[in-house]
Amino acid sequence: MGKPSVHPMGTIIYKPEKCWNGYTVFQARDEGATIIDMNGGVVNHWHHLQGFPNKLLPGGYMMGSLGERNTTYGWQDQKDLVQVDWDGNIVWRFNKNIYVEDPGYEPEWMARQHHDFQREGNPVGYYVPGMECKVDSGNTLLLTHNDVLDPNISLHTLSDDRIIEVDWEGNIVWEWNCHEHIDEMGFDEIAKAVMFRNPNLVGNGHGDWMHINSMSVLGPNKWYDAGDERFHPDNIIIDGRETNVIAIISKATGELVWKLGPDYTTGKAKEIGQIVGQHHAHMIPAGLPGAGNILIYDNGGWAGYGAPNPAAPTGNKNATRDYSRVIEIDPVKMEIVWQCRPMDLGYGQPFNADHFYSCYISSAQRLPNGNTFITEGSDGRLFEITPDHEIVWEYHSPYYGKQLANMVYRAYRYPYDYCPQAPKPEEKAIAPVDNTEFRLPNAKTKEFRRLVNVQGTEGFGEVAGFCLAIEEE
Repeated sequence: MGKPSVHPMGTIIYKPEKCWNGYTVFQARDEGATIIDMNGGVVNHWHHLQGFPNKLLPGGYMMGSLGERNTTYGWQDQKDLVQVDWDGNIVWRFNKNIYVEDPGYEPEWMARQHHDFQREGNPVGYYVPGMECKVDSGNTLLLTHNDVLDPNISLHTLSDDRIIEVDWEGNIVWEWNCHEHIDEMGFDEIAKAVMFRNPNLVGNGHGDWMHINSMSVLGPNKWYDAGDERFHPDNIIIDGRETNVIAIISKATGELVWKLGPDYTTGKAKEIGQIVGQHHAHMIPAGLPGAGNILIYDNGGWAGYGAPNPAAPTGNKNATRDYSRVIEIDPVKMEIVWQCRPMDLGYGQPFNADHFYSCYISSAQRLPNGNTFITEGSDGRLFEITPDHEIVWEYHSPYYGKQLANMVYRAYRYPYDYCPQAPKPEEKAIAPVDNTEFRLPNAKTKEFRRLVNVQGTEGFGEVAGFCLAIEEE
């Protein structure tokens, strides 16, 4: 099903009394790291900073990446991971991971960071009461790439996922290599054979076989407090988009101590249902509603290795589903305790399931008031819902960039006091528009042109009222 050619942008729904109000951080296409208020007004742009992802730190600091390697030689490799102040000055930088000598380019050190990083003090990178990222000290975990030949997986060179921990001075103090743990992941012989032939070959000809897109520390949690060593606070949870695997790594041994997938046909995994191409799997930190449960943006789309079928004749990307869901899982009972699906948002299934669907990128964040903040990334839609699925805030990114796409990889919500440089913004409610009544008037109307050019927020609410008035005349 197609989307309309014309649709409102910016904040289109805002119910202040039901929201967890604060600043939203995301990557605006071709505009860099961006902070907006609840009404969609821009608070700050860091035009040079890339978001893979962007994370706000107390004091108005922003973390993100600078420079991207030519994809002919490295897939999604970011050159530098940096922390900048409110004015964009670099106060911390890491790039001395791998010395790269690409043909036609000056040799240089690169972080080769991709998809995620975590600064010490906070397990997940979004706001957690009492757990603030360090801004002038501490270690940083980075998800990076490393080129590997491993005939146990494939004869193709792999862009293997490698997690490293660096201290404030940039020394690597710990590392974990994904390919060394493939035998712990539970692939059957068919999946291994498919992977051997084609380990998700990407633009540089290497196999992005696992494609880890999320990595975070568990942090303090009730499971470990009850004696379950699998959930040690230092352990790290990852998810592999191409394998439909979510796993917890022992920081002490490197072994996988908890896993979901790749097989969803038996036991508790069957009750959870097939997870496809997921993103941002993480444990909800202590101090937030649902603490200890695992929150996942289950994209749908296509992913996995296994028996060929009509949708996947080679066995690559053999699991498919044409809608997204956000699921919250009890990791001990291995059951869903809350979820958000298209029908929960009122879209129904199967005919309107695409109304909540992003087959790549995307994320979900648990807010202190129990709401969930969702990034439906492929079409730049950010929204906040209550536990009973009422949409209380919705924003559509108006930043399309050179590629005519307004995708948002991952967005986060933070408290206002994280940015002391900016005065607390005014919060103006924006009532949802009745789409059955809304009509556009003659676009030549000067007042209409003035209203649609209002940046950010209140603009759309005014346009709606103006258009209804025109219809009544």
